[in-house]
Amino acid sequence: MNKKVPNPIDIFVGSRVRLRRLMVGMSQEALADRLGVTFQQVQKYEKGTNRISASRLQAISDVFRVPPSFFFQDDDSNAPSAGHETGDVSTFVSSKEGLDLNRAFLKIEDAGVRKSIIQLATALSKASAADTAGDRTDNAPELRI
Repeated sequence: MNKKVPNPIDIFVGSRVRLRRLMVGMSQEALADRLGVTFQQVQKYEKGTNRISASRLQAISDVFRVPPSFFFQDDDSNAPSAGHETGDVSTFVSSKEGLDLNRAFLKIEDAGVRKSIIQLATALSKASAADTAGDRTDNAPELRI
């Protein structure tokens, strides 16, 4: 019997379910209870092993208080194409560091402070890229905030 490889879109949608679940601090068991399924079923959804039906996706959306389209968004881009894999940003955001950073950032109410943090992160990433390329002569990144 041949095992079918999960569709990349099913994997992507499942990863977004996992991302949202981790962002709100919910366990697989708690999500399963809210949906009326086993936690093993939630595991299969998150891995893309089992497809999520439209009605189940709506129920998941209701639990997380997000529109169903949330599960098809890759950061700020449109829905994934058939060959699309989960991007680096989605992988980072679902990591412990990414979740911690995201939770802390969302607690900052001042839009100016948020913008300054984004500018700082951008400057640090450019400095890091320049260091890697051997373009930098000093060790201190130039920050303009």
